[in-house]
Amino acid sequence: MSAPVRVGFVGLGNIGKPMALRLAAAPSIDLHVHDVAPEPVAELVAAGATAPGSVAALAAAVDVVCVMVRDDEQVRAVAAEVPAETVLVIHSTVAPGTPAELAEGRRVLDAPVSGGPMGAADGSLAIMVGGAEDAFAAARPALDVMGAKVVHAGPVGAGTRMKLARNLIHFVAFTAVTEAQRLAEAAGLDLVALGDVVRHTDAITGGPGAIMYRETTAPIAPDDFWHGVFTHVTALGEKDLGLAIALADELGVDVPLAREALPRLGKGLGLR
Repeated sequence: MSAPVRVGFVGLGNIGKPMALRLAAAPSIDLHVHDVAPEPVAELVAAGATAPGSVAALAAAVDVVCVMVRDDEQVRAVAAEVPAETVLVIHSTVAPGTPAELAEGRRVLDAPVSGGPMGAADGSLAIMVGGAEDAFAAARPALDVMGAKVVHAGPVGAGTRMKLARNLIHFVAFTAVTEAQRLAEAAGLDLVALGDVVRHTDAITGGPGAIMYRETTAPIAPDDFWHGVFTHVTALGEKDLGLAIALADELGVDVPLAREALPRLGKGLGLR
């Protein structure tokens, strides 16, 4: 039986603490933790982790340091305490250039997560990783404990770029939801019931991810399988968007995202 992997975790906040608790419960991990707040540290110690008392002491005792702190400045402060040979895993969402900057002379993985506190608690996070193969292999035992979907996206920085693309979908979709809610409210509908329908059907269809199977955004050749699929999607989308915009006009509701989507849908899918 191989020895446990020595892992440090810095940043025991809303998502970091449940991630660390997953590591503390794993027999394959020897966990060391640090946070400026004493309460989550005490909770992790009660769960079986060790608390060295400082980032420097933690980094000296482990082979992999996972960081889930607030911003780039805090990530840099932690990185400054980590030895060059130790793998630094940045779970915080940082600026696109920060991982490569910190990787100069260090073994760095940028590994932002998607799935929120719920995914962190049950180990179902998606973890998007950028960095060298050897660093990824060293951190993989810890990543597999914390996430159900671990994707090696490419060289350092690729994990962050993937997370930013993923969250663009997330927050543009949230904005579209607020637009749809205004339309539904003006139409006299129950917004909670509409939300139930959206969550139910997205769980079946995959939501926006349902169109994300092509390896390119280039125009689609007429004889390509996806040409027929996306022609059908576009026809339905343009019809339904047109009807929704007409309803919005009738009710006096502003729907700028719908108006933008109508002429862009087919082209975005690669048809024009």
